[in-house]
Amino acid sequence: MASHEHRPLGGKIVTAPFLVLLVILFVAVIVLTQRFAFGLGAVTHLSDGYPWGIWITIDLIIGTALGCGGLVMALLVYVLNRGDYHPLARAGLMTSLFGYTLGALAVLIDLGRYWQGHNIFFPWLWNANSVLLETALCIFVYIIVLAIEFAPAVFERLGMNEARRRLHKILFVFTGLGVLLPMMHQSSMGTVVVLLGYKLSPLWQSHLLTLFFLITAFTIGFAAVAFESVLASVCLRRPFDTPILSRLTGIMAWVMLGFMIVRYADVVRLGALPLALAGDAKAVSFWIEFFLGAAAVLLLMPKANRSSPRFIFLGATAMLFNGALYRLNAYLIGYDPGDGWSYFPSLGEILVTLGIFALEIMLYLMVVKLLPVLHAARRAAT
Repeated sequence: MASHEHRPLGGKIVTAPFLVLLVILFVAVIVLTQRFAFGLGAVTHLSDGYPWGIWITIDLIIGTALGCGGLVMALLVYVLNRGDYHPLARAGLMTSLFGYTLGALAVLIDLGRYWQGHNIFFPWLWNANSVLLETALCIFVYIIVLAIEFAPAVFERLGMNEARRRLHKILFVFTGLGVLLPMMHQSSMGTVVVLLGYKLSPLWQSHLLTLFFLITAFTIGFAAVAFESVLASVCLRRPFDTPILSRLTGIMAWVMLGFMIVRYADVVRLGALPLALAGDAKAVSFWIEFFLGAAAVLLLMPKANRSSPRFIFLGATAMLFNGALYRLNAYLIGYDPGDGWSYFPSLGEILVTLGIFALEIMLYLMVVKLLPVLHAARRAAT
């Protein structure tokens, strides 16, 4: 049975898995040293045809969507007043903080003139015609909002009860911003690829990309919460949150089904369906994306499946990969800058991406053991 009280998990921080992650991070730091010393060309396969690669597509576009667990839980718990989901809210908020902070780090890594990254703080240097300006500002402000929203967990651990009480009086303001800001910039990420025009395959190019990117922020956010909850229960030997997840996955299934109906009806409307039968890499990736979404619906829609941690995990995994692949398709796989250009990530790009995810997992393990993030789940008496 679960209570709404949160407690530090405790235990050793430096374990065998933690050391493996540390090695991956160390290798990534070595690659980054080379990148910052000799430039992007020394470690990446980026070019004028492919000015962005997996550091932007995976670490930022997909990584921040993985951090939308805080958005969906804030919407459920504080906007729709569904307090029964409260035990999952703080963990979702923490992963949002990590996802967005490391996404911003990925942007700085990818910037050719990274030493000018601080220009975002000076309004007189802004390019008001750039859709990326709104995205950058929203992400920057949202990281600050997430830090403030997460502060009560820190105050609670340090025994700063008065500071925690005062913050709670105004926390609703930051909760509102925490719902608004990610919805703004996640939809803007779709606007960016609308601007690609004919260079993006009609299987993904659509004036509804803004809507689709907003919806996938929700599908990936929901899936990340369920995925993380089940995985944490297995790896950290905690009771499963099956009663809560059973209700949550019911919402997930309908959101996923709604996205698929609108998404593939749009493909038919645009007359792009014949391209899905072309047999090329774009067509294969399109069908993988489709079957992942269909698998998520089939796994999560039956009520009987939603009481099984195994089906919850498999359904959440399929839903997560559907949204991630949709974004990867829209930014990379479905993108064709013309003859003479090709892109496949270099070993350095792959190692840095693995390092960023390793750092996020390490931070997760450290924080849940030191701060009251996970709710105090207890096994029901038998």
